[in-house]
Amino acid sequence: MGQEILLGKLKLTANLVLDSGLHIGGSSDFAPIGAVDSPFIRDPYTKQPMIPGSSLKGKIRSLLRRNEGTLDSKKESIRIKRLFGTADGDRFASRLQFYDVKMDPESVREMNQLDTDTYLGEIKFENSINPLTGEANPRQIERVPAGAVFQFCLVYDLANEDEVQEDVETLKDGIQLLEWDYLGGNGSRGYGRVHFEHWDVECFTCRQDLDLTEIKKQFLQALQK
Repeated sequence: MGQEILLGKLKLTANLVLDSGLHIGGSSDFAPIGAVDSPFIRDPYTKQPMIPGSSLKGKIRSLLRRNEGTLDSKKESIRIKRLFGTADGDRFASRLQFYDVKMDPESVREMNQLDTDTYLGEIKFENSINPLTGEANPRQIERVPAGAVFQFCLVYDLANEDEVQEDVETLKDGIQLLEWDYLGGNGSRGYGRVHFEHWDVECFTCRQDLDLTEIKKQFLQALQK
């Protein structure tokens, strides 16, 4: 398929709220003695926690693929390939562009009032057991505390009006699957539970003959449940 003709763009935003502590790992290379074993990713400029857009895109795509009963990227459906892109076979360009997700400024102010272990973070002590030796392996994991709010944003490229409804349903399914699953690491231990709220959609087109109002409504009605 390659590059599709671009009819317009829709910008989808929402609050991504943490229902439990979130850990998406950063680099712990060359950490000093006594430092956290597994820190979370921070924005290099503000030092605030962030969620890479690649993490969200990969997680949602993986959940949709598993929901179809396959773990093989080459066997995923056309509807997933259309949204997330693929360089294999049909060669679809991605219709979704995920932003890196930064903390909401008001949430930063609120978290700053808390007595946290690190800047906007908490330390969770975990203990894994070697099944062969029974030896304990204690470690410190840095998490973004429950209640933190992030500013989620992605852009959808409108390329085919006849496929919008299926694209909307696919994205809605992916968001709902994520809300019932987890984001980041240690999900089986309760980490990374999230939900989305306060969805909004903006639209833009250079085409004078194209009205995106109804398509905007489709996205809002689906995502707001």
